[in-house]
Amino acid sequence: MKPPGSAPLDKTLPAPDPAQVQVIRTYGPGHFLISDRDWREPVLVTPTATTPWAVTRAEELSPANVAAARSGPTPAELLIVGCGPRAVFVPPPLREQLKAAGLALEVVDTRAACRIYNVLLAEGRWVAAALIPL
Repeated sequence: MKPPGSAPLDKTLPAPDPAQVQVIRTYGPGHFLISDRDWREPVLVTPTATTPWAVTRAEELSPANVAAARSGPTPAELLIVGCGPRAVFVPPPLREQLKAAGLALEVVDTRAACRIYNVLLAEGRWVAAALIPL
């Protein structure tokens, strides 16, 4: 039996291989490093692809501009929206439209969105992230 307090302090989760899936490696003011590519614009990230996202404010979110999250070999069931420095309110009718399209929605600041995406990706969940830079 190990004495109390001898457990490792490292809380690192198993990370997917960035060569196999799109992992958000770092983020900061005006950019994201996703797998091995630096992005300097809003992006839509799925496990298989990262693409530019033609949105500059979270209030522009629509079923049409996140439709790519539901396409491809692993369509997302959860969309995490990173709104920049602060989360914004998403009106219930828009939430309902996205739900009808098969997407549950989590709206948070971009820092939290990056962390949530990576954790769910490591768990093998069908997730996507729509991210506005800080």
